[in-house]
Amino acid sequence: MARFNSRTPKAVRPASPVTTTGRTRTHLGGQGYQRDDRSELFLLAVANFVSQQTYHESGTGRDERFAGLVRKLAVQDAAWTAGLLEWLRGDGQMRTASLVGAAEYVKARLDAGATEGPTNRQVIDSVLRRADEPGEMLAYWVSTYGRNVPKPVKRGIADAVRRLYTGRNLLKYDTASKSYRFGDVLNLVHPTPHPDKPWQGELFQYALDRRHNPDNALPPASDRTLTAHRALMAVPAGERRALVTGPGGAERLAEAGMTWEALAGWLQGPMDAAVWEAVIPSMGTMALVRNLRNFDQAGVGDRAAEQVAARISDPEEVARSRQFPFRYLAAYQHAASLRWAYPLERALGHSLANVPALPGRTLILIDRSGSMWSPLSDRSQLNRADAAAIFGTAVAVRAAEADLVQFGTSSAPVSYRKGESVLKVLERFGNLGGTDTTEAVRRHYRGHDRVLIVTDEQAAHHYAGDPTEQVPADIPVYTWNLAGHRPGHGPSGSANRHTFGGLGDAAFRMVPLLESGRNARWPWER
Repeated sequence: MARFNSRTPKAVRPASPVTTTGRTRTHLGGQGYQRDDRSELFLLAVANFVSQQTYHESGTGRDERFAGLVRKLAVQDAAWTAGLLEWLRGDGQMRTASLVGAAEYVKARLDAGATEGPTNRQVIDSVLRRADEPGEMLAYWVSTYGRNVPKPVKRGIADAVRRLYTGRNLLKYDTASKSYRFGDVLNLVHPTPHPDKPWQGELFQYALDRRHNPDNALPPASDRTLTAHRALMAVPAGERRALVTGPGGAERLAEAGMTWEALAGWLQGPMDAAVWEAVIPSMGTMALVRNLRNFDQAGVGDRAAEQVAARISDPEEVARSRQFPFRYLAAYQHAASLRWAYPLERALGHSLANVPALPGRTLILIDRSGSMWSPLSDRSQLNRADAAAIFGTAVAVRAAEADLVQFGTSSAPVSYRKGESVLKVLERFGNLGGTDTTEAVRRHYRGHDRVLIVTDEQAAHHYAGDPTEQVPADIPVYTWNLAGHRPGHGPSGSANRHTFGGLGDAAFRMVPLLESGRNARWPWER
């Protein structure tokens, strides 16, 4: 009897890239699953705010694990690792981890004498996207490996310098607080001006003069921003506030590339409402979001507030800012006035534009256990528990029919209405102690078409069992990992069991892809 060569071959379940290889234990001794090196590195990379301690791992331990995996795979699988690092800095929106990863990639390949695959120079250049990052890369390399900077690192940084160094960027990022100023970078990597940017030669010289001879540094006359900035700096201190708040003040600040941070020091006085209203038109979207409380405290007027609200909630501005959705939650939680609630809700919705409207019935389980309350980074007051709630709620409100559940030691449904504010729904979540994922799935699964679990995947030994085993084998279970710990709570990669990771929403697109019967690749693969 023919088993394979027939008109109705057996259906093949689609596969996803994060793959488990066998059983292990979680950090608390519970049943877990080991992932292969690529899967472990991917999940760690998309959740790794460098030097940030989590509930189960020290910051140093996570950094060493990340660097070790990059070094190993840079030699064993150079093309894949280079693709991860470039994507991580771009769509993955993980700035520091990508810079550290690129440096470790190059160090490992130089030590091993590896030459196949993407060049070291290309990988360094690919992760440098902002004008302060060439200095960041040098600072990391020197602090980690000493002042002998290899040629591929220098050349990759030089390529980035030619792309990124402009007069406006010099004013924004070449500050005294940096260990490596623009002039230091130029001295170390010796870039030549880009052939399509003849003005860069004068700009490079000015950056060197600012660093080494600041009293006599003259901006190139061809750069209108730098010359306007110099003229503004020359205004006597007693005349500055009137100049800014008077007619044409906003235009002067914009023409001179004056940031709000620099403006505060230049004025030598408080940032009152009139000053804020002058600089608001030239502020970036996320600078506006971060300063909503300051606007309220200064008493910014309704007209300026309307301009701020329109910009921070504009879908194109949100897309251009490339910020994680939880940034808007943090702003909502700390803004003093309710006048920002609706524009922040709209901005959050735009930032979650990739969340699909899932058909059928969906069970969404949100981990609210103690280990999820670690802050996302040392500079953030937001935690993984609230980030998990954002994603889960966004899926629920857009799905055809969904049961939204929070779990820890216990579990309970979270009420919501179609079209309701995601930010309002988040107020109904609590802190639920331990991590009994298995019992939560067992209790709440009632013939749903799929299960989504947003979690750090860490359960203790007394919470027995694989949570995915509580769901029939023909029903897909998607785990959304927000911490990047080594062990997972269930199998992944095939057989309707899949794990994604990170704090952006792009991987949600894999759910309809897998359910249409197609394999899901790594995000940077086409």
